[in-house]
Amino acid sequence: MLNIKHSWAHILQNIVGPTHPSFRQLLRLIVPFGRSPSIRRHAASVIMARVQLICFLFAWLVPLCAVVDWWVFDAVEATKLTILRFIAGGIFAMLAWPRNLPPRRPYRRAMWMLFCMLLVPSLFYLGVLQAVDTARLTEEQRLVVQLYALMPTIVLGGLAIFPLSALEILLLSLPALATAIAGLQLSDHVLSWTQHGAALWFMCMMTGVSMFSGMSQSHYMESLVHQATTDPLTGALTRRSGVETLERLFLLAEQTNAPLALAFFDIDHFKAINDQFGHDAGDQALRSLVAELKKYLRRGDALVRWGGEEFVVVLPDMAVSQLPIFLGRIQAGGLGHRLDGRALEASVGIAERRADGAGDWTSLVELADHRMYQAKHEGRSCIVMPDHSVVKLTMVSRQDLTSQARKS
Repeated sequence: MLNIKHSWAHILQNIVGPTHPSFRQLLRLIVPFGRSPSIRRHAASVIMARVQLICFLFAWLVPLCAVVDWWVFDAVEATKLTILRFIAGGIFAMLAWPRNLPPRRPYRRAMWMLFCMLLVPSLFYLGVLQAVDTARLTEEQRLVVQLYALMPTIVLGGLAIFPLSALEILLLSLPALATAIAGLQLSDHVLSWTQHGAALWFMCMMTGVSMFSGMSQSHYMESLVHQATTDPLTGALTRRSGVETLERLFLLAEQTNAPLALAFFDIDHFKAINDQFGHDAGDQALRSLVAELKKYLRRGDALVRWGGEEFVVVLPDMAVSQLPIFLGRIQAGGLGHRLDGRALEASVGIAERRADGAGDWTSLVELADHRMYQAKHEGRSCIVMPDHSVVKLTMVSRQDLTSQARKS
């Protein structure tokens, strides 16, 4: 048992590295579920950029290679192949056309572009088999057709350059595998395991290599994105990545006229915590606040360390009428505790896009920031709402929690 654990640790450390994935991360590498919206957007950006680069190159190379067809085949067959090449080149050109990722479901758009790109070579190969008479091929013509027959295998190898999960690569490889089998039947009329088994086995091996490569790329990309976008002390988003997230969510809310709420948190008496207990206690207070706030957030919400002891919570699709539910969870659960066991307190300002008529995300942040300072003037440990009403926050210390537990 110990040898198995040691071997598994060795695999994680030296093969999957440079970072060490947890079991949950490994599961995300196998199936495309559980990724955060930020990771999915970065993956979509990488996939789309690589698809556009490959398609740009093939949009020129595929039509130019028509000279080979005119050199090897007769005029009728060469004309058919040239038409196929220009159709394929046109599709590649459309896929390579510069475009930005949409704010809604960018990963779906990127995957559709990848699927279309992978489908073109396979369909081109089937078109070649219909355009030429495979029963009357010369040696030179047979060599060219055999090279065309490698297109599905090249597609399977090309999947290795994309940061995809194992299941995604398997699903994307199925059309290429089906095309290869159909091509073998069309060219030889009889599918023989002894004659074609080696080619099919090699294609399966290429699929496996692409799966491993795609999983490794996906994990490495996720690790880099996490390091670049996450505050190392608290685990909240950095201000830079938070601004990018806020810009995207505000644009999406504006396009769909959906609500978008923003809560600006500032820890009360934070300087006193540092002065009395030291900066380590201040760091512990920041981590405690973030850990508690994350318990109250939904999957699509974002928590940003705006600076120092200031944090911004972005709440998409949360109208003013829904804010009391969110605030009720905070009042019931608290904001964490200081080193001395006392409850952490914070002044909070809230703004909402539609209720406040905010024209951009900066206005929304300024409104929430202004209301946070209003909460300071109201005596701290309270929330100022979009209608300027004040909601008091009542926090419970660890000592109170312990006494309540003993009584119960």
